[in-house]
Amino acid sequence: MTNTANRAIVYVISDSVGETAELVVKAAASQFDPTDFDVRRVPYVEDTATIHEVMTLAKETKAIVAFTLVVPELRDFLLNLARKENIQAVDIIGPMMDHMESVIGKAPRNEPGLVHKLDEDYFRRVEAIEFAVKYDDGRDPRGIALADIVLVGVSRTSKTPLSQYLAHKRLKVANVPIVPEVDPPEELFSVAEGKCYALKISPEKLNNIRKERLIALGLNAEASYANMSRINEELEYFNSIIEKMNCQVIDVSNRAVEETANLILSLYKGKHSS
Repeated sequence: MTNTANRAIVYVISDSVGETAELVVKAAASQFDPTDFDVRRVPYVEDTATIHEVMTLAKETKAIVAFTLVVPELRDFLLNLARKENIQAVDIIGPMMDHMESVIGKAPRNEPGLVHKLDEDYFRRVEAIEFAVKYDDGRDPRGIALADIVLVGVSRTSKTPLSQYLAHKRLKVANVPIVPEVDPPEELFSVAEGKCYALKISPEKLNNIRKERLIALGLNAEASYANMSRINEELEYFNSIIEKMNCQVIDVSNRAVEETANLILSLYKGKHSS
């Protein structure tokens, strides 16, 4: 066990998790011997009584106090007590907030934990992106039940880029290709209303897209994949399948991916706003 008897104590007080203040303190402490400081975090401080208790300990142990308190009353209480009791206190976030306020002429929100709310938003987005990759192109039909949105369509109707675009909006998207030779998963036929979107496309547009794809891959543009007879067969099968499903049909023939995605978002929010 590390001996803390001869180490200077730094109390880190925060009205949120306290990670920001602790990182700053540890960054400063790294410029000294690792055994010189004992950093003790006190998170989720919401009242003056807790501040008074920690400040009393700080006075008794001659400790330094570092804090990130965005609630003005708590911040002022700590600073006044530090001055009164001659305790070394470092306001890590307050001065920066004050300067920002003076520059933009707008008062801060003074809400604890906003950084972590942003972090949660980031992790939800990452989770949605990973979900879209995992359940892309019908790889695992179990994703249909877990998804917020299910996209169905024949090959080259932008199912994958749409899934990724919507994932960046924090929506979990599964997409399933409709191919005449493969029976669609049974899960598709029990998708809830407002969750499934069928991507319709004109034969001519699909023919052009597929030809360009084949050329880009260095393949023969006249392959059956881009043959009009094959395309019509696929689209007829697609229409027969979506007639049995509870899907909103969207014509993507002349829409950019972003336009289609925003339409889906609008329709989805309209169904789930209540």
